[in-house]
Amino acid sequence: MEKLKTYWTDFFRSERLADNWWTIKKKIYEERNAEIVSIQGNGHIYQTLRYDNKTLYNYLLHLAFLINQDGQFYQEEAVIPYQFRLKNGEMIDHKQISIQTESKKPSIQPEDVREDNLLRFSYDRHAAVQYAERWWNSYNPQFRKFDVDCTNYVSQCLYAGGAPMWGAPNREQGWWYEENNWSFSWAVAHSLRWYLSGSEQGLKGKEVEKASDLVPGDIICYDFQGDGRYDHNTIVVAKDAQGMPLVNAHTDNSRNRYWSYEDSTAWTSDIQYKFFSIGDV
Repeated sequence: MEKLKTYWTDFFRSERLADNWWTIKKKIYEERNAEIVSIQGNGHIYQTLRYDNKTLYNYLLHLAFLINQDGQFYQEEAVIPYQFRLKNGEMIDHKQISIQTESKKPSIQPEDVREDNLLRFSYDRHAAVQYAERWWNSYNPQFRKFDVDCTNYVSQCLYAGGAPMWGAPNREQGWWYEENNWSFSWAVAHSLRWYLSGSEQGLKGKEVEKASDLVPGDIICYDFQGDGRYDHNTIVVAKDAQGMPLVNAHTDNSRNRYWSYEDSTAWTSDIQYKFFSIGDV
């Protein structure tokens, strides 16, 4: 682990990041008149794989950036999965990877579904953001953990804010979660995007034109390829000094990340966004 820490210290001080994520990250900060005051990082090896006389190490890099933007300070955090192997004591084949995880059996019961609140729903943005902050880098054992967990996480945040479930057991109807079953809109990014557009009861979203129109508790949907298929969802948890959203997300776990996601490996110049204000019925 000490070798991993030394490696990353040297990595950030070197020019090896010149044409990739780090260059893009710095450019985004500069365009926002934001200064990186300090960076802290910590690597945690979570899996060791052996095959063909080779050993691969999978680890999570937890980065924390202290940002000063126009005199306003905030901390951005990200957990990024990487892989490497050792050859003659040196790290080689170092690359970002995707995490594959086993699902956990949830303990939430059908009687917890709040269908009777459909006509009395009042969205508690503060509660939704509190939940987003509590679980941005961990997983509530009451819910299943998905390999691609972004929409499941956002749905949990909305539920914590008081959004009522309805539609069970039809997976193509409504927005709901039960033990070992859930609607497509609960866990699939593209389905939640369309549900927010068309729902007429319970959880609803009002599409707005600009990211700056959003406030904490609202939702952003991302179509990285611009092909009409939405791939990712985040929840707004704060606004920066220029009034732009900062978001939390799962899968590649992030906190107070700038909403545009230009620093994502999935980002393309064809990206399309949908901005949803979450309102009361």
